[in-house]
Amino acid sequence: MEKGMQLIDGNGKFNVEGLQDLMTTTEFAQCGLSYSVVAIIGPQSSGKSTLMNHVFGTDFKMLNANKGRGQTTKGIWIAKSSEIEPFTIAMDLEGTDSSARGEDNTAFEKQSTLFALAIADTVLVNMWCKDIGLEHAACRPLLKLVFQVMKRLFQPRKRTLLFVIRDHTRTPLEFLETALRKDIEKIWATVAEPETHSSAALSDYFNVEITALSSYEFEEDKFKDQVAHLKQRFFNSNSPRDLAADRLEVEPASGFSVCAEKIWKTIKDNKDLHVPDRKVMAASVRCDEIAKEKLKQLTSDEKWLELKEDVQAGPVPCFGATLSSILATYLSQYDKEVIYFDQDVRNAKRKQLELNALEVVRDAYVTMLEHLSLNTRKTFKTKLEQLLNEGEGFVASARSCARSCLDEFDQGCEDAAIRQSEWNASNVREKHTCDMLSEMMAICEEHLTDVLADEVQSLFEAGKTDTWLSVRNVLESKTENAVSEFSDAVVGFKVHRSAIDTKLEQLRESARNVVKRKAKEAAAAERVLTRMKDRFKQVFNRDETSKSRFWTREKNIDEIERNALSASLKILSTMAAMRLDNLTDQIEHLLFSSLMDESGDIPSSQRTGPPPDPLASNTWGEVSPNDTLLTPVECKSLWMEFKEVIKYKMNQARSDQEALRNAKRVIKIVVGVAGAAAITAVGVPTAMKIAARPEVAAVLKASDWRQQY
Repeated sequence: MEKGMQLIDGNGKFNVEGLQDLMTTTEFAQCGLSYSVVAIIGPQSSGKSTLMNHVFGTDFKMLNANKGRGQTTKGIWIAKSSEIEPFTIAMDLEGTDSSARGEDNTAFEKQSTLFALAIADTVLVNMWCKDIGLEHAACRPLLKLVFQVMKRLFQPRKRTLLFVIRDHTRTPLEFLETALRKDIEKIWATVAEPETHSSAALSDYFNVEITALSSYEFEEDKFKDQVAHLKQRFFNSNSPRDLAADRLEVEPASGFSVCAEKIWKTIKDNKDLHVPDRKVMAASVRCDEIAKEKLKQLTSDEKWLELKEDVQAGPVPCFGATLSSILATYLSQYDKEVIYFDQDVRNAKRKQLELNALEVVRDAYVTMLEHLSLNTRKTFKTKLEQLLNEGEGFVASARSCARSCLDEFDQGCEDAAIRQSEWNASNVREKHTCDMLSEMMAICEEHLTDVLADEVQSLFEAGKTDTWLSVRNVLESKTENAVSEFSDAVVGFKVHRSAIDTKLEQLRESARNVVKRKAKEAAAAERVLTRMKDRFKQVFNRDETSKSRFWTREKNIDEIERNALSASLKILSTMAAMRLDNLTDQIEHLLFSSLMDESGDIPSSQRTGPPPDPLASNTWGEVSPNDTLLTPVECKSLWMEFKEVIKYKMNQARSDQEALRNAKRVIKIVVGVAGAAAITAVGVPTAMKIAARPEVAAVLKASDWRQQY
């Protein structure tokens, strides 16, 4: 005899630990779909426990007739049948219409009856033979309750209602069955129809079976024979067309405990409730638990952890195949463990498990693609630079290297693909292509920088009047050549046109930045001062034919000085601001009017105070601060420094001119003393020596030659 376990006590408390112990000790959880649940409902003291014990070999507590009638079973009890195959759970419910509960009777009746209907495949309805056909029979409220519950709370799914007529009299069973079926149909018809199932028939919900048993008290032997016959009906009762009827929604045994607990909680917590489908509920809970278990096992899998660590260091051969195999192992285990659960639920949970598992490995997959991208990008750069160093053209070399490296990357992505995912490397490939464009851009920029830097520097050092015009022409020419080459090289690249346009704009901006950088370098005070001195020296010391000047009497030093100063000031004006956009400015005019025309525009007699200094500012007005290389204040300071530097040269020139004049006068006097023939014969240097002789010096001293000459 299998001892019963109280599943739900009289206060409605669900015995979770007891049910788990029953599941373990009886190995119920391993039964899959091969099991059945049979419950019994009926009036108090109608022999429900006695019937269950005789049919299923259980040991539920039975009524002791010697102590009178009263409540024997409290709550809901279950036990494993020791005599029925397949595995069968017998469920004994507290009797209905019990006076022991008082006013609380109806609530628990509904709850326990609803629970039995939700859990059991077959429900035995224990009733007295004398009640058949009676309008106020004890079983009528029970049947009405059952039908109300079924109509309101359940989707149509056949359960077997096995009516057990107790204390059968001599009335033939067929007459009793006919009368009972009429009663059942009549009660069914009186139950209000929910809108959702207004046309549902009794047969949509129940497979009604009827049997009769003699009195256990007065005809025990006959009762036992009839019970033995009834017991046979429960063997293989879950086969098609047997007592268990429609089992399409039954959950695997491993989910029974979770399902039962949740159904009871739902019933207890809600007065007007819709009981979830038993099969779906159990499947949802158990499939979710199994999925979580598999995900946990995946995250601690040694092969996965090793692969995850290896991919951090670099590309892993057969990465996709290895990872796909690991994932397939746990997905396959999940499939085996949930095979008996509802297909829609298990498929949905499998999909979620798959998504969660892929989320676990996503970072490793992304890292693998990053390694592939980095390695092929390095290869691309190396090959391209090698071809260019060998003298190959940029366009052909870039196309060839890009094609081979993209093929290599695509093959690597294919090897890294994970079978269970729908991931593709299109986004990564696009980024990889853009990175290759960036490498090409870097090479273009480097080449353009070298070309521009040298030519622009030469133009600034030359310091010609049209320096900025020449700089703009060089910038435009070299930039457009580079843009053209780059555009030709990227033909066929599968990237958005906007990405290429961005790179071209970047190339143009890079070229401008090179010019700006060289302009700033050239505008350094020391460099500008040096070029101004060199330009002054060039203009001042050499004539239009580039011959050295001799400061003879006819040379106008002031005019030559002004020309040299003007040429130097033009260099300062040129380097005061960047003029890449060919905008006009007044810098040159302002510098010349302030630094070259020192007299000013206002006669001194009309001045009421010191004249305003237009160079006492840090801005040029119409020139942007970003385009300013030398501020007005800095230009004035440089000019003052420059004037100090050239002052000695100017004084020296004037001294040389004066000395030359004196020498000519001396020579004339010497000619008068010694004779022209003698000067011609000996030459001027010798004549000068002659002039230094005492006798000649005396003559020179005695004569007033300065006034004469």
